[in-house]
Amino acid sequence: VQLQASGGGLVQAGGSLTLSCAASGSIFEIHNMGWYRQAPGKQREVVASITVGGITNYAGSVKGRFTISRDNAKNTVYLQMNHLKPEDTAVYYCTAQIRRYYDDSSVGPPRDHWGQGTQVTVSS
Repeated sequence: VQLQASGGGLVQAGGSLTLSCAASGSIFEIHNMGWYRQAPGKQREVVASITVGGITNYAGSVKGRFTISRDNAKNTVYLQMNHLKPEDTAVYYCTAQIRRYYDDSSVGPPRDHWGQGTQVTVSS
């Protein structure tokens, strides 16, 4: 099972970016999905999360500016980021709780999986 994130880049303050993260591999089902970020010299922090039913939660610092969504048919989670600020600069990581198939066709419990991270840089 892999998570592949994309969509990061350099943007001016006030601009927008959309991140995508697609899960692939021997997936039985995906539970919660979300985004974290880690700025230089800081701890990784949660940005937003979404349940399989579409219930969302946001960090206070991004509420009203960021929107998380998912396409269950594509095993993909998105993060639409508007009104970006320099303090949003960080490496953004996607995460998903995934139950996977094994070679003997058994299904494992939900486990956390992480994407490789994508850099978002907001210039002032």
